[in-house]
Amino acid sequence: MTEAEAHKPAAAAPPRKRPPQKSSRRRAREFALQGLYEWLISGSEAGLIDAHMREQDGFDKCDKAHFDLLLHGCIAEAAELDAVLVRHVDRKTSHLSPIEHGVLLIGVYELRHCIAIPYRVAINEAVELAKAFGGTDGHKYVNGVLDKAAADLRPLEVQARR
Repeated sequence: MTEAEAHKPAAAAPPRKRPPQKSSRRRAREFALQGLYEWLISGSEAGLIDAHMREQDGFDKCDKAHFDLLLHGCIAEAAELDAVLVRHVDRKTSHLSPIEHGVLLIGVYELRHCIAIPYRVAINEAVELAKAFGGTDGHKYVNGVLDKAAADLRPLEVQARR
């Protein structure tokens, strides 16, 4: 090492990249999925599940209105949402993993009722939920099912995009 190199300041370590912050909507979807999972497994009453989810760490950072819409809407309309899904899944919805089933319920609910959310965003958000909480390739299944459901539920929007 030369004398000049010895007096050079050490290179600063590159700054650590923080993971991107989750949006309040994404957090709402995550809590709704956890609530739907509980509902699908235990059959508990929606009000009890709602109260349980609101006690979880980080709930204060979620979009509470969207959480309410998803959790209560999916539970109230589960039969209608499953009727949409059954046209696009390869088995009975009761035979799906509870995580994939919950993600699909959220995805179809948003496709049906949250028209302000572009269909591709609704599908992408469901895929991200499946990646975070589901099985290894569950997100691929969710993507395929919701892509087909979107063509039924939002034909004009899908057609305009393709």
